[in-house]
Amino acid sequence: MAKIVLTVDDSRSMREMVAFTLRKAGYEVREAEDGQKAIAILQTARADVIITDLNMPVMDGVALIRALRADPKHRSVPILMLTTESNEAKKAEGKTAGATGWLVKPFDPEKLIDVVKRVSP
Repeated sequence: MAKIVLTVDDSRSMREMVAFTLRKAGYEVREAEDGQKAIAILQTARADVIITDLNMPVMDGVALIRALRADPKHRSVPILMLTTESNEAKKAEGKTAGATGWLVKPFDPEKLIDVVKRVSP
């Protein structure tokens, strides 16, 4: 089971809901409000799974995934997109960038935990 999950979303309430759900299931959670801050956190800390929104200021989820997949240290870390976007073209863009999976908001807490468990190293 993954121990540490990094959740990246510009919505503080969404980060809090995801963090609450994951902590209740026994995960340690780190939070960032955009891709750039997530990269800064990952320079000094690790994450077993990353959950990112798609649409964020500064650096969006696809740019974050591309940056992480370009770094050998994060190449194999599972990255889940958690977004309001359900457009097939956006999903394809996320998958091409290296997303492991795609969940649509609003999320079902049990499904989120199940998916995190399934992709965990």
